[in-house]
Amino acid sequence: MRHRGKTNLRFVPKMARAVREEFSRVDLGPEGPASQWGFAGVLRVNWPLALHIGPNCAEFGDMIISPHDIGAPPPDGRQSETALMVARGVRRLLRQQGFSSLPEVALMSGRRADILALAPDGTLHIIEIKSSVADFRADQKWRDYRAHCDRLYFAIPQIVPLAIMPADAGLIVADAYGAAIIHEAPEHRLPPATRRVVLLRFAQLAADRLHQLWDPGSGTPA
Repeated sequence: MRHRGKTNLRFVPKMARAVREEFSRVDLGPEGPASQWGFAGVLRVNWPLALHIGPNCAEFGDMIISPHDIGAPPPDGRQSETALMVARGVRRLLRQQGFSSLPEVALMSGRRADILALAPDGTLHIIEIKSSVADFRADQKWRDYRAHCDRLYFAIPQIVPLAIMPADAGLIVADAYGAAIIHEAPEHRLPPATRRVVLLRFAQLAADRLHQLWDPGSGTPA
């Protein structure tokens, strides 16, 4: 979290929860629900402060709160606004289907999954977001993700032609409000040892982000 001016207002976890609760309820009219960072607008909430929602943060007066402060990974320059919107729609779909999901998950190979999704039965899906034709063509090693999941999907916005996407991976088309599966991904079951490693990574990362939500000043794990 960053501050402007000489404010002494301190960010606390209670406010973080309130932010998430308000974002899930408030609608910005033509801009749609304000439950995703990335939609610009100004609204009044139940505090005596104006909340401005910007592309990567929200402002309370002179206090700025970023997604990092409420348990989401901070933007690192790799995620375009389109990719963030696609991620939101995909995660809504996953939630409707009973999956838990985490964005931006570092894998043991050194690669980073855009979304790692966990089903109630332990099945693991990776969803890679490609926000443009150039984005897809720049990734020549996407098949490596199969070593870390049971099914691999691509998720794209409507502006990306379906014809360029590989037939041997699943395909999802998404926007900021939802997503639809165009075709399912083939299954390639993980070995038990690999599954255990990925599941432990999922659990640890989820717990670390939850800890960060409750105690933003606790720092990052070693």
